[in-house]
Amino acid sequence: MPTIRSIACLLVFASAASAQQTPSQRLNTVADQYLAAIYRNSPITATMTGYAGARHDLLNDNSLVELKRQDGEEDAMLASLETIKSATLTKRQDAVTYGLLIEALRSSKQTRVCRRELVPSSWVPAMSQLATIQPMGSDSLRRAALARFGRVPGYLDTEIANARQGITLGYSLPKDAVQREIARVEGILALPQEKSPFMSPAVRDTTSAFRASYDSLFRTQLTPAFQRYRDFLVSEYLPAARAAVSVSANPNGAACYRALIRRYTTIDRDPRALHQLGLARMEKVHAEMRALAQKSFGTTDLPVLFQRLRSDTQYTFHSREEIVQQANASIARARVEMPKWFGIIPKADVVVEPFPMFLERGAPPGQYQSAPDDGSRPGTYRVNTFQPEQRSRGDMEDVTFHEAIPGHHLQISIARERTGVHPVTRNLGNSGFSEGWGLYSERLADEMGLYSSDLGRLGALNGEAFRAARLVVDAGIHAMGWTRQQSIDYFMANSSAAPEQIASEIDRYIATPGQATAYMLGAIEIRRLRTEAEKKLGTRFDIRTFHDKVLEDGGVTLPMLDAKITTWIRGNAP
Repeated sequence: MPTIRSIACLLVFASAASAQQTPSQRLNTVADQYLAAIYRNSPITATMTGYAGARHDLLNDNSLVELKRQDGEEDAMLASLETIKSATLTKRQDAVTYGLLIEALRSSKQTRVCRRELVPSSWVPAMSQLATIQPMGSDSLRRAALARFGRVPGYLDTEIANARQGITLGYSLPKDAVQREIARVEGILALPQEKSPFMSPAVRDTTSAFRASYDSLFRTQLTPAFQRYRDFLVSEYLPAARAAVSVSANPNGAACYRALIRRYTTIDRDPRALHQLGLARMEKVHAEMRALAQKSFGTTDLPVLFQRLRSDTQYTFHSREEIVQQANASIARARVEMPKWFGIIPKADVVVEPFPMFLERGAPPGQYQSAPDDGSRPGTYRVNTFQPEQRSRGDMEDVTFHEAIPGHHLQISIARERTGVHPVTRNLGNSGFSEGWGLYSERLADEMGLYSSDLGRLGALNGEAFRAARLVVDAGIHAMGWTRQQSIDYFMANSSAAPEQIASEIDRYIATPGQATAYMLGAIEIRRLRTEAEKKLGTRFDIRTFHDKVLEDGGVTLPMLDAKITTWIRGNAP
């Protein structure tokens, strides 16, 4: 084990070596360190993204000692980065790398006040998906699978230990969030062994000896670990969890919430100002909805129309299959129109699949998983088919355009397929840009002629109202004392979404403070920049060029996007 003296000597040596490098070289050294740390510290990420050097036998080390070490690693990288003056970086791609890295490191440091490592993580979705893509097919990969999933019990025991320390220090999840975690674990436990996603490695690799070993691992290690974790949540954690839904009930909660807004959006905003912005946007969107409702549905009474769209069977789905069919049809239309609106077209394809049934109750309407770097599988749009008779057909087309084309699949695939850039920039991103683009895409889809009817267009406006409500409710919960029921009531009055979906959404905002604010803030910024470009460029404005400029550098911060598009406008204005 290295001594303090040896570490100090290494740091002096590294500093001396760094002094001999150009600013661009020093930047790329830090970027190399950051990317290596991502894959070293998160073997799960390495496998999920198809990283060529991934260790498929490891899980992330979630011990507090290791997480503290990682904080120190980030601090050292940030200190190195802050010695570089951004003005000395003359290459555009260097400026992009610098801007993304420094924001990622600074915001990560700022959010440490939240102590998120001291509350239980929502590990079931990611870990179960990991099992379904675990590489198989050789002796070494079979050994890796047994080693990796043999580590799951230790991982969960560490989660329990961390949560116990969190309780001692006053950090906890709200009781509703804990009950959702209990339901997820119980959903796994309730599945027959042969249908569990954690059996996927053995299902996909039928070598008899491996199957016998993995079967034993599942029965004697995984299942008892899941049960032990579930029992801890039920008997120990739930009684100690906080009753208040707001993160402000935790120590330093107000500072945590502000830091999380910055983390997700890349801009610093006062929560109460976001609440007011949400109210103002809601009024604007409702005015558009009333005009369309009068034209196509013969009413301007939106609450009555919302209830009608939720309950009248002429507007709702009738089967799970119908939801999947609509998603596939929407993507097919978008593929045809895409080249007319974008010059850069990704190579990766996207496919539709339903959420697994054990996850669907608490899952969002849709979710995108990008294609891995190795091209071994396409991007995946997971669509929620739970209770189709309670889902309006008008509320799913916009979700598909948001998650697939022209939304996340297009944006993320372009980011990850770029060449001639530092690879770290293909993976870094933020919700302000990505979710802002997703929401912008819902309106763009109407310009592209992708909605099949006015019901779909009303659904898109309803989706925008949904994001305005997120500003109102997220800030309301975490900065203004709103209750869970108060938040549900606000959504019910201002959205046509099903009650089950609304409750799930509110629970998501409670569990992930700040993230819900990113959608509207990002979309407002992208739309503002487009309007500015259209106004100042006039006949020189080209929509394909604008979209390429927005997307070509990957998931940049909103201030970086503003600076870039503003410079582009100035350079091309008559």
